Amino acid sequence: MPRMRIYVRRQIRLLPIFLVIANPATSVANKPKSPAELRRIILHTQHPGAHGMGYSERSLIELSEKIVPADIPDVIEVLADLHMRVGVSFAFASQCHASLVPTREAAVHHKMDFLQADEVAELVTSFTRCSPAAHEQAQALRAELITLRDAEYSRTEEQNKLRAADDARIQANGPKLLDPKQAATLSRKEREEVYLRSVKAMGLDPNGPLTPQQKNLLDRMYRTMVLGQPGEPHPQ
Repeated sequence: MPRMRIYVRRQIRLLPIFLVIANPATSVANKPKSPAELRRIILHTQHPGAHGMGYSERSLIELSEKIVPADIPDVIEVLADLHMRVGVSFAFASQCHASLVPTREAAVHHKMDFLQADEVAELVTSFTRCSPAAHEQAQALRAELITLRDAEYSRTEEQNKLRAADDARIQANGPKLLDPKQAATLSRKEREEVYLRSVKAMGLDPNGPLTPQQKNLLDRMYRTMVLGQPGEPHPQ
């Protein structure tokens, strides 16, 4: 009896190893690929067309067989190469439903522009290997992307208006520093804003590398414009 128990325990220990060995293809297929490998795969799915090498329905089919949803985060990394933009859209679309949420998130977080995100969704709506449900979800995503894009543009426009108004205010405060009475009406913060705007207009960064001459110039400007100290007399 003791020998039999030992034999059973050994068999149980070996069972997980046997299962891994018996299904090596499944393990390899689901393993995420590197961005470099994905780039090669995407490029190799181009085919000759009326306008030269490009992507088509055949590309979508091949990509759907060569990459998996687990590859999507690394496919985004391929976007760093602007020449891969179209190929990445096809790679995303080949994953049908699995690509829709990542596409939306990539657009919201500015890893993919809204136009490309719309291209991905449009490809999903027409890809025959995607389910009818995926087609409907992709169409809904296209409508949502329009709303998200318009909201983003509105925010950007409002921010630009605020920056322009702020810059105009700082610019208007500049001449006041030339008159001691008007300069006295400005707060320390407003003086610093004028100083920093003047430094920026000179193409300098007070926190960046400066030559001794530049540092001396900025020190004198700061004492005069921000601290209100009298300027040094010009040499005769």
